[in-house]
Amino acid sequence: MSGDHGPKPSEVYGFLGSIITTVVATVIFFIWACVPESWQQSAGISYYPRVPTYVMVAILLMLGFYIGHNFISTPSPAHLNAVFDEVSRNPSSSECSLEDEKPIDPISDIGLDRINDIIFINPMLSRWELLPNKCC
Repeated sequence: MSGDHGPKPSEVYGFLGSIITTVVATVIFFIWACVPESWQQSAGISYYPRVPTYVMVAILLMLGFYIGHNFISTPSPAHLNAVFDEVSRNPSSSECSLEDEKPIDPISDIGLDRINDIIFINPMLSRWELLPNKCC
């Protein structure tokens, strides 16, 4: 097991850089769009490129298509692929006895029926009742 935990510095710097760049570009665009033309001309700005508008619209359209693509690609909540995958495990159904003592049950997923019982039917149940095949 390696001692590397948490995000790498390059990931953090990349994320923060993209956030800061987006905020600064958006603020500059809104200042450019909201300042009256007479103030811009007194500051020496006489050329108004149309590229920022096209770029902003293209980014908004790409974002809209990306979100739509994700909605179309995601299975519905009732689909079995949204509940089970290739690494999900069912709890072992072995019976416990006093001489066969297991201090820790094997790792498994908690069934959706047990989760729904806890959340919707009887929310005051103990969290220990979620565990499958409690022994004795």
